[in-house]
Amino acid sequence: MASSSGNDDDLTIPRAAINKMIKETLPNVRVANDARELVVNCCTEFIHLISSEANEICNKSDKKTISPEHVINALESLGFASYITEVKDVLQECKTVALKRRKASSRLENLGIPEEELLRQQQELFAKARQQQAELAQQEWLQMQQAAQQAQMAAASASAAQQAGSSQDEDEEDDI
Repeated sequence: MASSSGNDDDLTIPRAAINKMIKETLPNVRVANDARELVVNCCTEFIHLISSEANEICNKSDKKTISPEHVINALESLGFASYITEVKDVLQECKTVALKRRKASSRLENLGIPEEELLRQQQELFAKARQQQAELAQQEWLQMQQAAQQAQMAAASASAAQQAGSSQDEDEEDDI
């Protein structure tokens, strides 16, 4: 059923995923590389078979999107009815996980605060942070200015003291 065209070769299950499944399913069994490759090809072919049949069922019911029911019907029509119970269990698990994700992503919606208000509060926090940053920068600048002034005063004082010391030396020389 599988064709050997370039497009079908590109559509395979990642080998890492298959290797992980094999290790989890058969932890104490060594599987040859060619057997792993065969499993990848079988999985790809199985998915192609089921999805093609589900697509036909979908088209017959004048739908444009394949639903889980189409996949379940495809399994049954292809003779895989024994998988349907497990498939329904997995489907229920997927729905539960998806529901939990939606609930987690809608926490902001559950706060009862409109998005516009949240945006306004965020803008206020940003403005406050910018103001604090500007104040810190201004304080640092003032401290640098004060330090520079003190350094200038100390230099001027030292210069004055040096000049006073040298003029005193001259006065002493004059006295001699």
